[in-house]
Amino acid sequence: MKRLDFRRINAPIAACITVCITVLLTGMSSAALADENEEVAKLYQQGSLGKALEQADAYLARKPKDPQMRFHKGLILTEQKKTIAAIQVFSSLTEDYPDLPEPYNNLAVLYASQGQYDKAKGALEAAIRTHPSYSTAHENLGDIYAKMASQAYGKALQLDNRNAGAQTKLAMIKDLFASRSGKIQTAAAAPATSALAGESAAETLPKTPVKTTEKTGPKAEQPEKSESEKTATAEKTAPEAQAVSDSSSEVIKIVNAWAKAWSEKDVPAYLAFYATDFRAPGGASRGTWEKSRRERIGKAKSIQVAIVNPKISLIDDTHARVTFKQSYHSDAIKSNTLKTLEMTKTGDKWLIHQEHVGR
Repeated sequence: MKRLDFRRINAPIAACITVCITVLLTGMSSAALADENEEVAKLYQQGSLGKALEQADAYLARKPKDPQMRFHKGLILTEQKKTIAAIQVFSSLTEDYPDLPEPYNNLAVLYASQGQYDKAKGALEAAIRTHPSYSTAHENLGDIYAKMASQAYGKALQLDNRNAGAQTKLAMIKDLFASRSGKIQTAAAAPATSALAGESAAETLPKTPVKTTEKTGPKAEQPEKSESEKTATAEKTAPEAQAVSDSSSEVIKIVNAWAKAWSEKDVPAYLAFYATDFRAPGGASRGTWEKSRRERIGKAKSIQVAIVNPKISLIDDTHARVTFKQSYHSDAIKSNTLKTLEMTKTGDKWLIHQEHVGR
């Protein structure tokens, strides 16, 4: 193949070729980088922390300022109990992207794990200043206040162990945390691109697509329907609407049952909600994925999964998409993550064909 010699091409054509190649390469690069971010997120979700960190570091060697990958790295280090390194990652994110609330929140989680409640309080207040409607930070701040109050009441009892008021208040706080995991919530979803423009990723849940009928050309006048025609149309439409409603109810019932089996650590029941041709994250085989899920669920002492604000989109009679906020609490981790389940109907049962985290 001959090498292009721009000196032999007139200036306008050369400029056009240069711009086209630049745009093409930029688009390819952006898509590749997005794929790498998604791959690291999948590895993290699968518990392959070493490999996830290795890929994150390789990516950041090329794109050291990328906020999403830096956020993923902070989550990985947190899961690996490398608290000091994770604090450095989230601290640098708050300096470079002060309008993102999630790094402040996770910084507070790490400070709280070290008993540095004053620093945790300051980080959460910063998160709330950037996005006053960030509910996770508000809830975590309440927990921090309770922790600080517990310390104060404990100190009061050390000075006067007959202080009945302090004893009662301390007992109330202990009861509060006994009914929960006692850990403040980590933001597990990486900041979205929209968050860089000042919109919190925690507040930008995708809306369920609405089916619309495309209309072309001017609207033609339609003759007024007779009462009998209106009745016939209504009778025809009603069963279709009822069928859609029944399918939606059936899908959400399945999703709630899936979350219940997961919460009860009933692994066989949990796995039964997945289709035989389930597309495991990262292209893993069904066997490898199942083994990973059995190990992770079995390792947890307790699990609580809640489905919040589910949105159902019926694609056709046998395909549906469910998007919701997944609240996951275990003895080791707390997270609120956006999740989408791609469902297929096999026989008379809806099964999970694919799942996505963060969208």
